[in-house]
Amino acid sequence: MRRMLNVPFGYKLILPYLLCLLLAVLTVGMFAYAHSVSSLKEKTRDNIQGTLRQIRDNIRYRTDDIQRISDMLYYNYNLQNALRRYDQGWYSYETMTKTLMPTLANLLNYTASNIGLSLYLKNDTLPELFYKDGQQNPLLSTKRYEIFHLNRIQNEDWYGGLEFSRQKAGHSLWQQIQRDERDGNISLLQRLDDVQRGQEMGLIRVRVQIRDLLDSVDYRKVGEYSTLMVLDNQGNTVLKSSPEGVAGDVKASAANRLLLSEPLDGLGWVLEAHIPNSLFDESANKVRRMTLVVCLVSAFVLACLGIGVSSYFSRRIQKIVGSLNAFRDGDFQKRISYKGNDELAQIAAAFNRMGTNIEELIHKNYVANLQKKEAELESLQAQINPHFLYNTLSSINRLAQFGDIQKLHVLVQELAKFYRLSLNRGEILTTVGKEIEHAKAYIAIQCIKYGDRMAVYYDIDPAALEYTTVKLILQPMIENALEHAWFGSTIGIRLVVEKRETDIVFKVIDNGVGMSADTIQQILDPEGPRMGYGIRNVDSRIKLHGGSGYGVNIASRSGIGTCVQIRIPCKM
Repeated sequence: MRRMLNVPFGYKLILPYLLCLLLAVLTVGMFAYAHSVSSLKEKTRDNIQGTLRQIRDNIRYRTDDIQRISDMLYYNYNLQNALRRYDQGWYSYETMTKTLMPTLANLLNYTASNIGLSLYLKNDTLPELFYKDGQQNPLLSTKRYEIFHLNRIQNEDWYGGLEFSRQKAGHSLWQQIQRDERDGNISLLQRLDDVQRGQEMGLIRVRVQIRDLLDSVDYRKVGEYSTLMVLDNQGNTVLKSSPEGVAGDVKASAANRLLLSEPLDGLGWVLEAHIPNSLFDESANKVRRMTLVVCLVSAFVLACLGIGVSSYFSRRIQKIVGSLNAFRDGDFQKRISYKGNDELAQIAAAFNRMGTNIEELIHKNYVANLQKKEAELESLQAQINPHFLYNTLSSINRLAQFGDIQKLHVLVQELAKFYRLSLNRGEILTTVGKEIEHAKAYIAIQCIKYGDRMAVYYDIDPAALEYTTVKLILQPMIENALEHAWFGSTIGIRLVVEKRETDIVFKVIDNGVGMSADTIQQILDPEGPRMGYGIRNVDSRIKLHGGSGYGVNIASRSGIGTCVQIRIPCKM
């Protein structure tokens, strides 16, 4: 008993320390292993799901490209005007050669894929134009367009089952008809309407090979021994991509596989990925071995350190605890002072260096993040929607074809002004007057596109024109209204600019469909879904340069309209 009492306090202290150490390392190791395996599986699942979304987006891009071709034909008012005439003779020949055939030929050049464009017309005064195909799929060789009379297909079962009469104008659907299933094709069908009179004029059919739409479906993008499948709305396999060594029915081995899926909107199909569980088990074994090694090394190192510092623990550890508490509270200027050159003195010196480095790293990281944020915002605000430029150039092309020189001159002039003001010599800031000019140039371009269906009103305070603002804050709001706010066939937009005591307020008001409070909250939420990104970008840039008290506010009521208010500080 006397020998036990004479044991130094350091040794008495190290024994329970070692027991606690082993228990702590074991607990942390088990938790770290379980958490690491769970995180690894979740990360792998998220990565694969992200890959499926990329494949889905690639397919959606292809289908949207085909849809744009059909829409361009559907909204071709010059073509509709020509198809209203039932005159024969020279007028019929002129309509075919100068309007119908050039229009179809130009549409074939809007996509790189081999497509077949067929037009079924009620106007039987126009001659038919088609190719007599053999047994080979015509899309394997070239693009082509054909013109038929609608009475050729009016008695077909597939045409009677379309039920376009129940759908809204401009509705389209994907369906395999006639030889499509045999040739591996699929057709986009859209009724051709007289938009002004609301009468049916025919049917638009755009054929494309299924393998062209689904060329991005490749199992190698997901992982080895995985399988990618595309299923139609009946559950039938449209396309399957898997390694040569994987055979049989993947659905039969579902217990040994992880199933992930993504819907292919528009087509009505589903993209499925079947991933073997062995892919996760191999990674989990690596994590298990690594966790065991780390726990053993940690236990050994901590035991050695505990034995070395046990005699100094009761007196000197309080200084370290006090400094750690100061660090926890955000005081990184706290330092430890020890005399001597022992381990605690070295720890104190290392601790002091760490505090200095942390202060420097926090400052550098803050500055770097601020510069990165400004660079990202500068890049974002310099981007102009490529679809806007694409559509504007398409409008220029059509005006040039139709010989409307006056509108063509105005459109080119406003487009040049729009990009000149957008670039702004690389500057982030501009004046309120120039920002309004930029918005007016954009509106002028859109007015040529929409004509009488679009009305714009201005209420601008001249006292606000010379103040400074972040550039490109009005155009995204107007563009968003033109994309989402249509209520019927017309839209009215009012642009208000007024100077208050210390603020300048912009308002973009429309009489469109409006939006719900949940949608507004999602648009303005920095962590929300990728919707209303242009509005969120404007709000972020204004807050960066003006402060958190400024930015974008949205008020809307369904069926009445939306008011987007932008508030910036008055700065010269």
